[in-house]
Amino acid sequence: MDLRLFRLINNLSGRYSPMDRLMILISNRIRYAYILILVIMLFKNRSNKRIAIETGSSVFLSFIAHFLIKLFYYKPRPFKKRRVGILIPSKLDSTFPSKHTLIAFAASTSIIFFNRSLGSLMLWMSAVTGFSRIWVGHHYPSDIIGSAMLGSLLSVATRLISFKQSGNKPEPG
Repeated sequence: MDLRLFRLINNLSGRYSPMDRLMILISNRIRYAYILILVIMLFKNRSNKRIAIETGSSVFLSFIAHFLIKLFYYKPRPFKKRRVGILIPSKLDSTFPSKHTLIAFAASTSIIFFNRSLGSLMLWMSAVTGFSRIWVGHHYPSDIIGSAMLGSLLSVATRLISFKQSGNKPEPG
């Protein structure tokens, strides 16, 4: 099923040049939109500083998880085992987890706790990021789904730790 869904999405690449360019742009550059959002939030007002710090902590925890998983688990990228459309060069490391997707979902989930509309927009951007990683030939759908779940769970864990340290109870966003 994973391979079928991968082929269904990836077979679209190389057919529509404007869409390919858009997917490459999203795959490579969307992370700068997340950084810009966090920087704006950090400097907008004092209450947003907590949001930026918590989101940064979630992202940092995701980087650590990514590093540890890559140490102990290896799954070859789609283009290493099969003939697939690859639009941009990629590392030859393990396909799981997708760092782009993991970080995007960690940041998005953290933001949604504080600002539902911005967080929802960012979650949509995260899903498109994951989709683009399949489109360009770097990840299987299961890598994207697993990374999305892991990034979101790490964000929830960061939120719970933050509340435990502050002694406050979680408030709905």
